[in-house]
Amino acid sequence: MGKGLCSGEVIRLRGMKMMVIMLGVTVTLIRFGVLVEGDLFSKQKILEVERKLTQLRRPAVKTIQSEDGDIIDCIDIYKQPAFGHPALRNHTIQMAPTYDATKETKTMGKMDRWKKRNEEQSPTTVKQTWHKSGSCPQGTIPVRRIRKKELLRASSVKDHGRKKHSSTLSRHVSEFSDNKTVNLQRANHSVNPSVYGDRQTRFFVYWTVDGSKKTGCFDLTCPGFVQTSHEIALGAAIYPISVPNGLPYQIIVYIYKDPVTSNWWVQYGEKINVGYWPPELFVALSYHATSAEWGGEVYSSRVGTTPHTKTDMGSGHFADSVWGTSGAIRRIRIHENSPGLKFPDIVTTLMDEFNCYNVRYLSDYVEDPEFYYGGPGRNYMCP
Repeated sequence: MGKGLCSGEVIRLRGMKMMVIMLGVTVTLIRFGVLVEGDLFSKQKILEVERKLTQLRRPAVKTIQSEDGDIIDCIDIYKQPAFGHPALRNHTIQMAPTYDATKETKTMGKMDRWKKRNEEQSPTTVKQTWHKSGSCPQGTIPVRRIRKKELLRASSVKDHGRKKHSSTLSRHVSEFSDNKTVNLQRANHSVNPSVYGDRQTRFFVYWTVDGSKKTGCFDLTCPGFVQTSHEIALGAAIYPISVPNGLPYQIIVYIYKDPVTSNWWVQYGEKINVGYWPPELFVALSYHATSAEWGGEVYSSRVGTTPHTKTDMGSGHFADSVWGTSGAIRRIRIHENSPGLKFPDIVTTLMDEFNCYNVRYLSDYVEDPEFYYGGPGRNYMCP
């Protein structure tokens, strides 16, 4: 009987000890945590987020509330985030490129014919949603405001806005290259919840010099890209979006190196020079590029293993030569040291996880080569 009583007391004591520990954890969370929109965050992370926001935000001349939920701040062009980069502290803004190859009169005739045919077919160029609610004045640049909740929910505040390492990406690209030209910077549209906090399709730019290990970022989430346009907000949502078998919509992007200043310019819609990456940011790109890539990219932490991600690429359809069904890229051009744009001499294709996504490149019996890509991700051929 005594042994039984002793045993019972031990059990009760253990139970009491566990209860104290559980209560201690609860008290600690209440004391040192902060509840934000239903999620609990440590004070340390909140302080880290506030420091990051202080670095990124600038006083706004005008603020625009977009119907899609974004807030666009029109900030003084001379107070933009770019000048926080050590190499750009004394940088003088180049307001416009000294040369634009898209307006070169010697551009090959095939391209001119394609442009004429393209205008006749009239696929609609996409716009940015925030323009429905207002515009930024001359002398300012529109900056999509990064919200506190976006940074709080990021896995790393320090690396927010930086692409995950390429080793964790399921890549699907078509590469067009010669010995003169390369795009190591990027500009296009994407859906990226880890950066923007939602699944809207957005126009973005990206740069890095070390494979995104310690440098580079999307848009203006770190110092580097110098914006000059008061019309385009990097990272802002675009509309309308193409749907399979629906009307085709297009976005035209051109990246090129200024022959005088060596700045790498981004042009949107064949008429708006958004801004540039100064050569001080790079090493090899300070002189010239060596290859160019077009295509799609899907993040996956399980590349080469199963189960594969269910995230689709493009429209979610496999590559199809019917315009408007799968993701498509047209008017593929590079700019060499000679005047005008040209189609690349050497063309190769590359894709990972080919049963999950695929590519179709058409160059025979067409006036202008075309590139189709996409896929659903996990399916019966890609478990």
